[in-house]
Amino acid sequence: MRVFFTILFLTISFGINAQNGDSVFEPGEWLKFRMHYGWLNASYATLQVSSSNINGKPVYHVIGKGKTTGFASIFFKVDDRYESYFDKENGQPYRFIRKIDEGGYKKDVEINFDHNKDKAVLNDKKNKKKINFALQDSIQDLISAFYYLRNNYEPKDLVKGEAIKLKLLYDDDGIFDFKLKYLGDEVIKTKYGKVECYKFRPLVQSGRVFKEQESLTLWVSKDQNRIPIRIKADLAVGSIKADLDGYKGLKHQFKILME
Repeated sequence: MRVFFTILFLTISFGINAQNGDSVFEPGEWLKFRMHYGWLNASYATLQVSSSNINGKPVYHVIGKGKTTGFASIFFKVDDRYESYFDKENGQPYRFIRKIDEGGYKKDVEINFDHNKDKAVLNDKKNKKKINFALQDSIQDLISAFYYLRNNYEPKDLVKGEAIKLKLLYDDDGIFDFKLKYLGDEVIKTKYGKVECYKFRPLVQSGRVFKEQESLTLWVSKDQNRIPIRIKADLAVGSIKADLDGYKGLKHQFKILME
């Protein structure tokens, strides 16, 4: 259960861009997801986009929050906060913050990216240690990856059965390759009505948490917003599901299919 919100933020970190290179999002975009663990309506997570600057550079500042609610919070309290600052032009991350408390499991990590020197410094505040990493091409953090991919992959380039690849620096485990396999298109029912989606399979490491490598499924809206609509994950014990539960500030109209 300690990966509860890591699963959500990891899987919603992937969408496909609008055509003609135009950004699919803008400051003011806010997304809310409702998560279920088995029969429990266990928690909510949000993503909020605003503008800021770092060292005089205009950047996007995204804050992701996750909290358990109601009955679920009695036996497993979660309070997660993720932040990312990334370039408005090329999507390069400058700062990533992960501050979580999941049932007493805590992390307080900040990563600062220096692209001029091709290095990143991870500051583990809880354990009072710092780790240096050599940067690689198109490196992203957990949150910036969501927005980077929304603006850097054309729908026409998707090939069923093939995977999108990206390098992520997420924690003290270092840089790793993340893959997102395209499974085709699907229309799913939501609280808003029927939504046409791209269907993906994030490839994850099997073992302690997931049943197998392909235990996650992600649906992303096929309109110009490219927002996550639904996520399903089969865990070693039980399963979780997250659905889009609220939104505002979308740059484009949210497309609902007429019956």
